[in-house]
Amino acid sequence: MSYTNPPSNPTQGLKRPRNETGNKVTVVLGAQWGDEGKGKVVDLLATESDLVCRCQGGNNAGHTVVVEGKEYDFHLLPSGIINPKSICNGVVIHLPGLFEEAENNEKKGLKGWEKRLIVSDRAHLVFDFHQVVDGIQETQRQATEGKIIGTTKKGIGPTYASKASRTGLRVCDLLGDFKEFSTKFKNLVKQYQSMYSSLTVDTESQLKKLKEYGERLRPMVRDGVYYMYEALHGPPKKILVEGANAALLDIDFGTYPFVTSSNCTVGGACTGLGIPPLNIGEVYGVSKAYTTRVGIGAFPTEQLNVTGELLQTRGHEVGVTTGRKRRCGWLDLVILRYAHMINGFTAIALTKLDILDVLDEIKVGVAYKINGKRIPHFPADMELLHKVEVEYETFPGWKSDTSAARKWNNLPQKAQNYIRFVENHIGVPIKWVGVGKSRECMIQMF
Repeated sequence: MSYTNPPSNPTQGLKRPRNETGNKVTVVLGAQWGDEGKGKVVDLLATESDLVCRCQGGNNAGHTVVVEGKEYDFHLLPSGIINPKSICNGVVIHLPGLFEEAENNEKKGLKGWEKRLIVSDRAHLVFDFHQVVDGIQETQRQATEGKIIGTTKKGIGPTYASKASRTGLRVCDLLGDFKEFSTKFKNLVKQYQSMYSSLTVDTESQLKKLKEYGERLRPMVRDGVYYMYEALHGPPKKILVEGANAALLDIDFGTYPFVTSSNCTVGGACTGLGIPPLNIGEVYGVSKAYTTRVGIGAFPTEQLNVTGELLQTRGHEVGVTTGRKRRCGWLDLVILRYAHMINGFTAIALTKLDILDVLDEIKVGVAYKINGKRIPHFPADMELLHKVEVEYETFPGWKSDTSAARKWNNLPQKAQNYIRFVENHIGVPIKWVGVGKSRECMIQMF
């Protein structure tokens, strides 16, 4: 037996990477319970980006983007699809929903999306029966517990459950040996039918459709990890990661169990796209100038009064994905500080400031109290969160229209005071202030 002596320098003979540290990735994340206007911020940044990535969730997300007066609705497609190349990796994909969404946006003027979209071969598939099961589970919760989670019924939870139990099917399975895929699909259907006796699935019809969808998808599919590595370590590129849902909906850190099934905090960018933490650069949190929530669950600053109704009406607070009215309340800085603890925001985008234009006074939640004593943390126990008393700071309203403002100096002094208070209280600079629907309505501060 013989061996070669190793070099005295362990790195001797190793090729150095083309771009040793790699390009930095900018991440945009929701800082509340979703619907903050992330799509608008992504659209703004995407105009200067080379690559826009979705890293988690599925078509339970809903982003509205307005460009040149046209309103686009995105659920699975990255909202950056309007501009550069986009990649879906780490997401769960409902193929009928993907193609339907693309066709709906084509009618509004979206062109060439199939040449710009790249789908990871590791992405898990959402099947129609996952969506049916989602609805059955909600019905069962109502019957046994008297309450529901309030899911979008898009099959996201059951698909992530399949993924975690190692019975899920991925894009690579669909595009591989279809006979093998068919066997696995039938086994998965049987597994769910053993748990839900009312579930009926036309297996052969589903498989026929899936084969057709797979062939349509095939030209867009790549090895996502290798693709991202090449993007990070090749020539300089601006790479943008578009978070879906939000911090308070995160499966680990959100208001559990009233959360989504994926990690919508900054760690989800690494696990979803297969990129190292070293390559995370700017992390932008997006928050409304007030707070909204869809579905049930604790909401300490909720206003079940004329103020809540006014915010709902003026803000057109209806879910893009579900069509449900959003619950509305004052801005909650406890939530924003908590989201910052987890994500390490480098800047904030504060959207929909103009919705507050007509109010005589504006309140901001600054602390939670239990039995009259401030608590320094955001409670994990939802029963405790239901019981907190919110401590508010009250500001005079500016009572003037801000929708035409395009610079910081165009905003009324009282609006500026409100923004600076928020900024100072959470300890993160506010980089953008939104005063309308379109990208032109985002005032950039620095």
